[in-house]
Amino acid sequence: MKSRWRSTSDPVPGPAEPLREETLHSERLYEGRILNLRRDRVRLPDGREADREVVEHPGSVVMLALHADGHIPFVRQWRAPARRALLELPAGTLDPGEDPEAAAARELAEEVGLRPGSLETFLTFWVAPGWAEEYMHGFLARDCTPCERAPEDDEILLVEHYTLGQSMQLVRDGEIDDVKSIVMLQALALRALAPLGDNAIRSYRGD
Repeated sequence: MKSRWRSTSDPVPGPAEPLREETLHSERLYEGRILNLRRDRVRLPDGREADREVVEHPGSVVMLALHADGHIPFVRQWRAPARRALLELPAGTLDPGEDPEAAAARELAEEVGLRPGSLETFLTFWVAPGWAEEYMHGFLARDCTPCERAPEDDEILLVEHYTLGQSMQLVRDGEIDDVKSIVMLQALALRALAPLGDNAIRSYRGD
């Protein structure tokens, strides 16, 4: 199943039209290997003007691979902004013009040494819409077979495996504090509990 790519230039839905900001001009502040930074001068709906700093990003993928025994592969890697190693689902950046499904298969093989038999588009979401254009495509990978790992030259990754229950406990304990991984795991848990959803909502309401 192919991902639905959403462009940042897609029309704003009707009810949000009164919130639309008009871009007057843009200035490129920085160009990097995987992202750029620009400053937009915008006109607000009430006529005032303001600046918006925007990180330009080609988009990304994150994969939740389900083994037959119920285990899920994760990678532990050093993240410079966090100044520590984080436990995350395998993920990666789209190459220019790359189809998200192709990127998901490529990154899964490179990072954890798995070739997916099937990829299901599971979840798509903005990573940090307040300042970045990055739109992430989340996939469920099934019927995976082993293949040779080939991480990027500057990536040093440790592969670890946990069940969904263990993974959610790691989220609760703060061991997994990477947002894309939390979102994907919680979405899978919600899908698993969907038949109980109405009862859970009634319980939270105190009915």
